[in-house]
Amino acid sequence: METYGASNAGGAFDFMNFAQQPQTISRVLSWIFAIIVFACITAEGYINPSGTSVQHCVFGGSLDACHYGVGIGLLAFLAATAFFILDIYFPQISNANERKYIVIADLVFSGVWSILWFVGFCFLTNKWVTMTETPLVGSDSARAVITFSFFSIFTWGLLACFALRRYRQGMGEFPQSYTDPAPDTTASYAGYPPVGVESYQQPPFVANPDPSGEGGYQPPVY
Repeated sequence: METYGASNAGGAFDFMNFAQQPQTISRVLSWIFAIIVFACITAEGYINPSGTSVQHCVFGGSLDACHYGVGIGLLAFLAATAFFILDIYFPQISNANERKYIVIADLVFSGVWSILWFVGFCFLTNKWVTMTETPLVGSDSARAVITFSFFSIFTWGLLACFALRRYRQGMGEFPQSYTDPAPDTTASYAGYPPVGVESYQQPPFVANPDPSGEGGYQPPVY
């Protein structure tokens, strides 16, 4: 039996089966794409124009664009690492509520980050195409950031879909509300003792009758 998309606790961990799951592949791809995005920006995203010591972002000189890309990329990398570890230990978790909270956290974060990657892709692309002059340094890194930001939209969207499927599966197996069955008012209680069963009644205490048939007090004979 499976609970929230994973077998019950106690089974052996099958690495090959785990590595071939679509959720695991999407998680690893999201992890790699996040590394590429924030690594490219931190390596060549900040440039110093000739004759000045002030840093400029390769995306049209907008530092907000570089900060945004580094922020969502770094947080996506950390979250993908944490959820990857939870995916490994998920089958060993026996508590259904703990599994539910993990799946909900995965669903919410993946859905939000898919939207943030979409916003980042649009933001960085707009800054890049509106530039009047392409920089000599960092142009390839900027294109890589835009490309893998676009890919991250779909990988995190897939993770949100997988989490939603696991959540629905868990809710179907464990309904949250339970209603007691309505009592049957048409049934009547059987009388006591049951009809047709001979009952035993202990007779009241009666003194031993006088064998002579005479009642009353008999005086002693001297």
